[in-house]
Amino acid sequence: MDTTVSTDPNNITSGRPLLVGPSQPESPYPIFVSGNVVQGFGRGGKQLGIPTANLPESAVAAALQNIPIGVYYGWAQVQHGEVRPMVMSLGWNPYFKNEKRSGEVHIIHGFEEDFYGQEMRVAILGFVREEKDYKSLEDLVADIRFDIRVALKSLEREAYLKIKDDQFFFQKLVE
Repeated sequence: MDTTVSTDPNNITSGRPLLVGPSQPESPYPIFVSGNVVQGFGRGGKQLGIPTANLPESAVAAALQNIPIGVYYGWAQVQHGEVRPMVMSLGWNPYFKNEKRSGEVHIIHGFEEDFYGQEMRVAILGFVREEKDYKSLEDLVADIRFDIRVALKSLEREAYLKIKDDQFFFQKLVE
């Protein structure tokens, strides 16, 4: 099975594995977080062409209790809709010089509208890579697009697919 992309040293994704994590989630995963989608910096969809839904600061803090800043994969759901694959950045986003940590979730689906204020549930299942800075916006976008491929490939495994059906996504949350 091919687990890497190009070995071209000029390619930002060179040598990165396409499949990450063990055959089933191991501690501290899965990490379940939820919150209402908040307004972000407005860059994901507009500047990068990769729309994101931002978790509130309390959900970001909860997620980061047991894991480092970085890029992760898992499942996400908005307002009791379909559970879909996601890739998320938890951190500072150094390319944009953020002054506060953010949790930006890219749900891998072509949504037609924003969903600010709607409940989002996220199951973080594994680590993709460390957060890093980039020389160009093109390099950042290329790395994110590869992160999406990694998430999709890594979620194909049976133990990861089962988490789509976890009660977390279907129970009523205590208000």
